[in-house]
Amino acid sequence: MFRETERQVASGFVALFGLLILHAATTAWGIMAIANEQVVAIIAASVVWTVLFVFWAGLFIVNPNEARVLQLFGSYTGTAKAPGLRWANPFYTKHKISLRVRNFETGKLKVNDSNSNPIEIGCVVVWKVIDTAEAMFEVDDYVNYVHVQSEAAVRNLATDYPYDAHEHGDVALSSHTSQISEQLKGEVQARLEKAGVEVLEARISHLAYAPEIAHAMLQRQQASAVVAARTKIVEGAVGMVDLALDYLSKKEIVELDEERKAAMVGNLLTVLCSDRGTQPVVNTGTIYQ
Repeated sequence: MFRETERQVASGFVALFGLLILHAATTAWGIMAIANEQVVAIIAASVVWTVLFVFWAGLFIVNPNEARVLQLFGSYTGTAKAPGLRWANPFYTKHKISLRVRNFETGKLKVNDSNSNPIEIGCVVVWKVIDTAEAMFEVDDYVNYVHVQSEAAVRNLATDYPYDAHEHGDVALSSHTSQISEQLKGEVQARLEKAGVEVLEARISHLAYAPEIAHAMLQRQQASAVVAARTKIVEGAVGMVDLALDYLSKKEIVELDEERKAAMVGNLLTVLCSDRGTQPVVNTGTIYQ
């Protein structure tokens, strides 16, 4: 495997100044050789001029948060990271790689969750290159590699969890956002390790049921919400009935036998659990008639 080696290269300003001086001196030498009709000197000045022009190719610029991967006839020789005008061997090829933080958002991917329900899911991955040698030589196109592997990680994650948690304590895509994001980040990082990429953040940006089952799942969610609400109402109503019977007994306001208690419990539960206003009925007789 390739590992990054930072290469210290010469200052471009010093090289620029030196090349200008050498060009001026060579030009003066050539003019004098022509004036004196010195053939050997003329040829030598021409050769030096040619070499100096080749040396100009060694100048390059490194921008902040950018690196240049240096190769000599196919061999990796190092990475220049110091920003500014730089000079290196003119025969080096200098590939530019950005070290800036970048983000990638996947499209809406249609997959099945752990309950085999079709869902639409998408994510945002924030990443940057930390090893230029791996990014350059270990994968064919590291940017495309990030995109493909991020989508693959999202698909794989979606199949491990349900969209909704139907039982208390279950981990679901819609309810455990932080936990899912951490696992997604770890899975994407594991896939991009060989490309010299660090994943800074990964989170789900889009989550929905597929259109063909969205209506049915909405009804299911509504039914679950109604059941949960009714359960709370019944729990509260039973507590209020128990409190009322206990209060009547302690205050000795009225003596209730078992049948009267049953009738009272039924009436109170009807009033408290009803989803609409109740109409009172005045009984002028007794419950035994």
